[in-house]
Amino acid sequence: MNATISILAEIPEELHESLKNYLETHPDWDHDRVFAAALSLFLLQNGNGNSPEASQSYRKAARVYLETLFQHTV
Repeated sequence: MNATISILAEIPEELHESLKNYLETHPDWDHDRVFAAALSLFLLQNGNGNSPEASQSYRKAARVYLETLFQHTV
């Protein structure tokens, strides 16, 4: 079962403008998909799998990242 959690975050105005421009030119993406991809990629790049729990979290982040990248909207 996939659960969705809402978050509220403040981002720099420059980043917001870049995100807005990206979304205007990529209609298959929305801000939720961008944030899921960005956050999961960050966790993949900065995590480690030194323990069984960390390894499991790493695999979950990898799955979210790949599902987000290859998600097709109809």
